[in-house]
Formats: sequence, C-alpha cells, structure tokens
Amino acid sequence: MDSAWAAFDTETQNMLQTAINDPKTVDLDKLSNAIVTQSLKDLSFCKDAGRICYAVVQAEAQKAATSEFRRKLLNRLQQEFIAREETRNRSVQEWVCVVTFICSIFDYIKVNNAPVVALVDPIYDCLFKLAQPDSLMNEEEVDCLVLQLHRVGEQLEQTNSQRMNQLFYLLRDGFLLQEDLSSMTRLLLLEILEFRASGWTLTETAHKYYYSEVAD
Repeated sequence: MDSAWAAFDTETQNMLQTAINDPKTVDLDKLSNAIVTQSLKDLSFCKDAGRICYAVVQAEAQKAATSEFRRKLLNRLQQEFIAREETRNRSVQEWVCVVTFICSIFDYIKVNNAPVVALVDPIYDCLFKLAQPDSLMNEEEVDCLVLQLHRVGEQLEQTNSQRMNQLFYLLRDGFLLQEDLSSMTRLLLLEILEFRASGWTLTETAHKYYYSEVAD
C-alpha cells in the first residue's frame, strides 16, 4: 500500500483500493472529495496526491469506458479555484495547499500524453496571485510559488509562453523594486529567475550555492 494512503481513514483506504481494482463499484464523487479534502489540510500529502489520482485514472482507463473520476476531480478543483480568494483570506496554509494540489494533478495526470489543458490558465492565475507584492511579503507563499515553478514551470511554458513571460516580468520587478522583501524571499526569487533563464535547470555550482544558502 502506498505510504501516502496512511493519511486516510480505513474507510477511504478501502474505497481507494477498490477503485483501483474496479472503479465502477465505487462512489467516485465521494472518493474525489475525500482526496481533495485531505489535500487541503495536509501539505505533505497534497504534494503526492496527484500520484494517487493518477492511479485511479489509469485503473479507470483500463477497466471502464468513461473518465468519471477525472471529470469529478476537475469539477471539484474548479470549485476550489473559484473560491481561492476566500480561501486565502481565511487561511494562507489552505490556499498554498490548493495551489500545490492543482499543480500536482497537472504534473501527474495527462490526456493522450499531453497536459490537462483546462488546468493551464487556472494554474497561471494562481501563480500570478502568488507573484503579487502582498504575496511576496509572505515566505510561505513565495516558497509555494518557487516549488510549483520547479515542478511544472517548463510544462506551463510549453503550453503558454506569453503568460510565463508576463509572470517572470512580475517576479523580476518584485525582486528589483520591492525593497522590503526578506533575504530568503530575495534568494528564492533570484534562484527561480536563474533557473528559468538557464532553460529550467541549474548548474551543479548554482544548485550548491542556492541550496546551501537555504539550508543555512
């Protein structure tokens, strides 16, 4: 059993196992809601939630003619995306989980070996929010922004390079013009600016520099 499953209660674990064996026998709406609900309160879980959802999607693709689970999951993600401002006002931690979970789904689940196009603009909208001056004052949001760009930035740029250019203009201006940013935020922004400029990769020397600084 996947170690991430331990985050669920026994009932949900059993439902998930059944879904992977025979998706048609499970309430997929209930299962998708259980996964999203757990993701929004557990950041460590939502980083890997996409892998769990991918397993169910693959099982359904092999044993059913429809993609009900994916459809129900995307419907729930749409609800969370629409409520993002309210979520952020209520809890930055939950807002960070929303962004992390959507990016995890985008990273893992493909349609005909291509990214789920319906998620591209919502993810960009979330990342643009994380790049605003008030969000750059919050290290939790900056950390989320940088982690997600490491994870799916290259895929996003391949689908819409113009929006990625606009996002990095914001990050560059924030780095250069916002004088009240913390030293950690400046370091993270500089690292992600260099990361993209180097073709979404870092030299070994640059990696050691940035991550030794983060560790210190």
